[in-house]
Amino acid sequence: MTGIIYYGAGNIFSLTSALDRLGISYGMIHTEADFEQYDRYIIPGVGHAGAAMNKLEQTGLVPVIKKLTKPTLGICVGMQLLTSYSEEGDSSLLDIIPVKTLRFKDSAQFKVPHTGWNQVYPELDNPLFKNIPQGSHFYFVHSYYIEHNPLYTLASTNYTLPFSASIRKDNFFGVQFHPEKSGPFGEHLLTNFANI
Repeated sequence: MTGIIYYGAGNIFSLTSALDRLGISYGMIHTEADFEQYDRYIIPGVGHAGAAMNKLEQTGLVPVIKKLTKPTLGICVGMQLLTSYSEEGDSSLLDIIPVKTLRFKDSAQFKVPHTGWNQVYPELDNPLFKNIPQGSHFYFVHSYYIEHNPLYTLASTNYTLPFSASIRKDNFFGVQFHPEKSGPFGEHLLTNFANI
């Protein structure tokens, strides 16, 4: 069973629709006691990282999240929350993975936000990207990116510069793209996570 950490900052409907299609059982986590019911967790998120962190702090669940030992997947802003800091709102985040979330530089060649399909290149042999080919396309919508650090980067993408499309430290995973909106490869990734 997968527990979705509910804190009012995620597009829950598209994620739950994808899990329903895939037959992946899930429930919502609202309190500390709810964590015990699940084998793995998802932290969703859309919008502003600083505002999302404030909402997460208001739940009182931050100390619990930082001590989780079961597989945990952050999606989009949920992934950014795993990092130490975001330029968005000059915000301190969960600091589970010691990398920073930075804003794309505006330019005539590249529009910000980075919106649409882009290729993802797994860099490490890992269970999240099992049987997902190099260069597979995933769907992105974001103005802020996670700096590329080979110690924590599971997969990279290039948009103005190479950045981390996916990160990992211990049992914590993150993806910047939206697997629930990324067609067959996104669904495959969600299935892979459900089997970790």
